Amino acid sequence: MDMFENATRTELSELGEFELIRALTQHIQLKNKSTIKGVGDDAAVLDAEGKQMLVSSDMFCEGIHFDLTYFPLKHLGYKAVVANLSDIIAMNGTPKQIIVSISASNRFSLESLEELYRGIYLACDKYGVDVVGGDTSSSRLGLIISITAIGQVAKDDVVYRNTAKRNDLICVSGDLGGAYAGLLMLEREKKVFEANPKTQPDLEGYSYVLERQLKPELRIDVIEKLRSLGIKPTSMMDISDGLSSELFHICRSSKCGCVVFENKIPLDSMTDDIAHQFAIVPSTFAMSGGEDYELLFTIKPTDYEKIKGDLDISVIGYITEEKDGLIMITPDKHQIELKAQGWEGSKLQTQQPIDDENANVEETEQA
Repeated sequence: MDMFENATRTELSELGEFELIRALTQHIQLKNKSTIKGVGDDAAVLDAEGKQMLVSSDMFCEGIHFDLTYFPLKHLGYKAVVANLSDIIAMNGTPKQIIVSISASNRFSLESLEELYRGIYLACDKYGVDVVGGDTSSSRLGLIISITAIGQVAKDDVVYRNTAKRNDLICVSGDLGGAYAGLLMLEREKKVFEANPKTQPDLEGYSYVLERQLKPELRIDVIEKLRSLGIKPTSMMDISDGLSSELFHICRSSKCGCVVFENKIPLDSMTDDIAHQFAIVPSTFAMSGGEDYELLFTIKPTDYEKIKGDLDISVIGYITEEKDGLIMITPDKHQIELKAQGWEGSKLQTQQPIDDENANVEETEQA
């Protein structure tokens, strides 16, 4: 049975803030013992249960982070939750609670916000998370969503981004670039629709990359797999801004450099196909696309045998000295300097061959 049963449009102006909050949160059922008090008082009451608390917050703004022309509100709510929970698992933690605040203009009705919350609650149910508070306000700029995620981690299990060491192996989960491929397809069809509103979108056969953009999933399964294998990453981040930027964050924080191999970066065949349709080098989708919410992590070389052959974890390179910089090696043995906002295509014109000392690293993977 649907928790939201309104069949007609209810203007937000008819409700007032308190009634709107009640309408959106009245059916919350708490799941975690650490949630002592959720929605309904001046503040939530949480029990740390003897662990360290993890707190992260992100904001999604209409016209900047999402386009409601093609982004269903239910999917948006789901994605906003996953994006925030991803920061918790990226520190090897377990997400427990979220706080949701929204600001909406008068073009939104109660029913449209309920649809947004359907997605929020769906994600919370799937990943065992409680909604414990939030706020609502009016907006002149469309829809703004702010979510704070709260999690727990044992003191000895927390993983930071500043603890990578020389010779550590660089790994990623899943495949990369799919979310950006999906975004390009949606934007292309939007332009076609704007030119001719009678045209139906032609997105058949692209369900995988569309889901990667519209409904990403939390890679908590990868965290659980690493724990079961007895592996604690030496550093870790989630991939929200593109692989190149995340590598830059880890290397800058850990005061190190890195080498990654372009042909080791995992790309789905559909992502590869779309890159060629748009005449873009496929690895660019992974390096600069973002919103994949996969995990980027480093492990000790001695842990390589534990993940060797796992189809969901790819070793793409290794950590080097800070003075060596951030380098990507192409299949034809040229090197490209990585930048914080993605690698620069113009560098392809001035590639330099790698030296013989490192020429066999791709084969041994530094294991």
